[in-house]
Amino acid sequence: MRIVVRLGFLLGIVTAVALPVVLQAGTDDGQGSITIVFKDGHQQHIRLAEITRIDFSPGPAKVAVSHAHFLGEWKVGDGAGGTFLITLKPDGVAQKTLGSKHGKWTVEEGEARISWDDGWHDVIRKVGGTYEKVAFSPGTSYSDQPSNTAQAVYTEAH
Repeated sequence: MRIVVRLGFLLGIVTAVALPVVLQAGTDDGQGSITIVFKDGHQQHIRLAEITRIDFSPGPAKVAVSHAHFLGEWKVGDGAGGTFLITLKPDGVAQKTLGSKHGKWTVEEGEARISWDDGWHDVIRKVGGTYEKVAFSPGTSYSDQPSNTAQAVYTEAH
């Protein structure tokens, strides 16, 4: 009699543990689910079998642009009809063929920001399908009115 009671107890434990797993697996239709985690921390689980499509509303998109995207030589306008070259190196060093020859550069907000030793600072950014170089005079910031804006052309194959 003790053996029957023990087997019944063991069978009850196995059923209690396995039944929820079997029931949950049956609700997936073998296709899994997606979990959305909201900013406030709460989560919503949706079975993939219930999703027809996912639409994202157009909003301000943040585009991640890598450091490597700007590496190399750029032919840029000087704002007065002439051109010069800017070279952006992997170690963050910038060089140019006009004015102060040395500077440092980083990528911020999807654009190359260059600070020259003489206080000038330039930005190379993509606008539509082309690039532009925007120059800021010493004592101004990147949010101020630029001193000039000109075309920038990457001279190397990407």
